[in-house]
Amino acid sequence: MTVYIDPPAWPGHGTLWSHLVSDVSYDELHAFAAELGVPRRAFERDHYDIPSHRYADVVRSGAVEVSSREVVRLLHQAGLRRRKGGQARRR
Repeated sequence: MTVYIDPPAWPGHGTLWSHLVSDVSYDELHAFAAELGVPRRAFERDHYDIPSHRYADVVRSGAVEVSSREVVRLLHQAGLRRRKGGQARRR
């Protein structure tokens, strides 16, 4: 199982956020997040939002650090990218 995380750079609710994604399936992503105790409500369209204070824990648990640009590329390549209001193929 390989999941990917970008650096915490996205502001919101007084903190910075990262995006956690899979390049295989949403099921893989949900399983990884569940193992870490990340609530399902943190899932948004095609990624989990991870607060900056959890970043190191997620990386220690096996997420591969990549750039934000790489996160988008991985999602597109896997057919898992979902834009706001858009659809993507489910896996």
